[in-house]
Order: sequence, then C-alpha cells, then structure tokens
Amino acid sequence: MPESLISNVSDTARWVAVYRALETARSDALFKDPYADRLAGERGRAIAQIAPKQMRNGWPLILRTKLMDDLIEQSIKEGCDLVLNLAAGFDARPYRLSLPASLSWVEADLPPMIEEKEALLAGEKPACRLTRVKVDLADGPARSAFLKSVLGSAQRALVITEGLLGYLDAEVVASLGRDLLSRSEIRWWLLDVASPVILQMVLKGMGAHLANAPFKFAPPNGLAFFEALGWKAQDVRSVFPEAVRARRVPFFLRLFALLPEPDPRNLGKARWSAVVRLERP
Repeated sequence: MPESLISNVSDTARWVAVYRALETARSDALFKDPYADRLAGERGRAIAQIAPKQMRNGWPLILRTKLMDDLIEQSIKEGCDLVLNLAAGFDARPYRLSLPASLSWVEADLPPMIEEKEALLAGEKPACRLTRVKVDLADGPARSAFLKSVLGSAQRALVITEGLLGYLDAEVVASLGRDLLSRSEIRWWLLDVASPVILQMVLKGMGAHLANAPFKFAPPNGLAFFEALGWKAQDVRSVFPEAVRARRVPFFLRLFALLPEPDPRNLGKARWSAVVRLERP
C-alpha cells in the first residue's frame, strides 16, 4: 500500500473503527458498535492491512474503547449533564451506548470529518441530544470561543479526548488542559496516554505510514504532566492488565502481566498506556 494511504489524522479514525468492527463481530464482544464497519470503509480496512502483523488484532484500541465506555457511563451515574467529545472522529457512542435521552452530547471536529460522518450516519437516531460543531481545536482562540459557546448551563461536564493528544505537541496539550480547567462547568477530563516507549514502538511499526499524522505526545512523567496543570488523576485504568483480564492479549504476552506496574508518574523505559479520568480538584 502507498505510504500516503493515511493522508491526515482523520484517516486514523477509519483505522480505529476497523478494530471496533472486529470486536463487535465476536460472540464474546466487550461492546457492540453496529456502525463501525460502515464508518471504517474500504480505506479504513486498507490502513489496518498495512499495520505490522503483531498490531493487526488491535487489542490496545479495543480495550481503550471499552475502558472509556465504562468511565463515560460512570460519569453519567455521577451526575454528568454534558459530554463534550473533542476530535470525535468516527466515534458512535451517542448511537450505540444506552444513554439518558436528556443528556447533551457535543461532538467537535474539523468540517470535512463532520460532513462525512453526518452523511454516513444519515437516518440514524442518537440515544441522546446530539450536536456537532465544526472547529479547529488546535486554534487556541477558536477553541476558547467554542468552549464558551457550548458549555452553556452545564454544571458537570465530561470532556473526552480519545486518541487526540498523541498527535499534539506537548505545549498544545498543556494549553488545552489549562483551557479546560479554566471552565468551572467541566468536572472531568477523560483521555488516553502512553509512555515514550509505546510511542517509539508505534513509530517503528507504522512510522512511514504515519508521516502525515505523526505521533508526538507521550510524556515521560505520565500522570504528573496533567497534575502539574492542576488536574487530579481520579481513575487510572492501565490498558495491558485490563486486556489480559479480558483475554484480548496474545497468549505469548500474558506472562508480562506478572510484572509490577510502573510508576505512572515516572515511566522511564516502561511499556505503559492507560485510560485516565481526571477531575478538577
């Protein structure tokens, strides 16, 4: 396949949808996403085929999806009244999760992504009140104006940045974190983070294909990066042990679950990734 098959970050959303479709087809699926195959399309399936063999079952992305599902549902039980999904890509949670009809859900992404997604999901009915907003989230002033416009009367908002931070520079992540914390309406920030070793492993396996959408952000101080911005790490779900418990990790890797978990604030050379729900202090 040509190296330009991934032309931008939006194409990686098609790639991730492939793994949601694969999980959905299992008899023991951790979640069901009946829209995933449609959203992935031929391009998504082609991207998945160029991944190294050891990456093709996509277990880290499958567990990331499941862990985020669980923490979204937990946040709603704890009184979340608005979900704000930044760089939502081809996420289908407003359609596939059992959500209160009264819940407000806002998806933000670049115009071409939103337009394509709306076309692919035309005629489908979300479970809650869904709004989509076209915005460049890397533009600081545009992002601030967007947050002000959508938070409205929310009191306990949850922000999701699934799969977003890895493509940003550390300075942009820090700016985003400060912006979110400055809004008192935002109670939680749900994100995924990986160690530098994981980033290097991905670049080694897929680097040439990710030239147009390079991975950049993998803080060696892990959770401490976000705590320095003022956030509190409330829930930390390490992906590998959760994947072992779910029997999604290849058998030859399962013995690594016997090793102690690394310090999530001093990752060193550890292979570590996690789904984290931050809370304002």
